[in-house]
Amino acid sequence: MGLREKKAAREFEKNRFDSLKRQIFEAAKFEFDIEVNWETLAIDDYAHLYDQTWPIIYFEPTIKAFKEMCSDEFSKEAIEEDLKKLIIQNYGNVHNANHFATYSKGILTLNHSPILNAANQIDERAESVQNAIEKEL
Repeated sequence: MGLREKKAAREFEKNRFDSLKRQIFEAAKFEFDIEVNWETLAIDDYAHLYDQTWPIIYFEPTIKAFKEMCSDEFSKEAIEEDLKKLIIQNYGNVHNANHFATYSKGILTLNHSPILNAANQIDERAESVQNAIEKEL
């Protein structure tokens, strides 16, 4: 990761992350830890895409999934009782929505390439998040 990527990742974290995190919490109707492995998201030569792709790959599907899952009190309480942390990362350049989300021992992990299949799989990734959590609860 070069200087351009480090700078773009830092700018995203500084200027966009808090707002997106608040939107996740509003959708879930509760707060939890969110850990982002920024270094794995910062792909060489793609700094110009971070502002566009990171929200639609990681955040918009998560917001959509939590809005759906936490729309009733019973489900919201079950998720709130179990969910401890959300981890966002890119290991192995996963770019298929079916392999996007895993949930184990209260940790929701979103693992996806930060640039591949960005716009065309938002709904599928939201469904992946929802299925991963609901399957374990």
